[in-house]
Amino acid sequence: MTDRNYTHLMKTGAPGAPLLVTLHGTGGDENQFFTFASQLRPDATILSPRGDISEHGAARFFRRTGEGVYDMADLARGTQKLAAFVREKAEAVGASEIFGLGFSNGANILANMLVEAPDLFDRAALLHPLIPFQPAPAPGLAGRRILVTAGERDPICPTPLTIALADYFTAQGATTQLSWHNGGHDIRDNEIEAMRALFA
Repeated sequence: MTDRNYTHLMKTGAPGAPLLVTLHGTGGDENQFFTFASQLRPDATILSPRGDISEHGAARFFRRTGEGVYDMADLARGTQKLAAFVREKAEAVGASEIFGLGFSNGANILANMLVEAPDLFDRAALLHPLIPFQPAPAPGLAGRRILVTAGERDPICPTPLTIALADYFTAQGATTQLSWHNGGHDIRDNEIEAMRALFA
């Protein structure tokens, strides 16, 4: 039997409100953005799963063999499992829309879900994502709203790859916003304001 569940936190919101899914970075857990998400969108149902992979004790959503080197088979597994989990929870609460917020490893799995299940998320915030491959075309992303945020001095996410990812989403027809700050792999106030506007 395939394990389809995740250790997670969930807060049921107002009837017919959006489902807001938060996806932590490497070494984070279901608590990382749970309270923050409620502040961003108080009426939403909040769903915060914990990654099901352990990398030396740090939770992740898929395996990698090195910094920026992904186990593509496990990325596919994790993407399929997480998309099914989100879809199931959204149907259970009757969510009007599905929003996604992911940071670092959470942004990477969210970005891949956008590619592989383009009908799933209506709006998505990708905080410091790294997609070191060319995603397949996903015309189903047309009309979706996607925010990509990044640090100009981020040692993990090279600027050209961040720009390439944003350009990819734009090419698929998504309404894409790219927001920078002058720091590294950390979340700044301008990113929070951009997310507030995206999920309003």
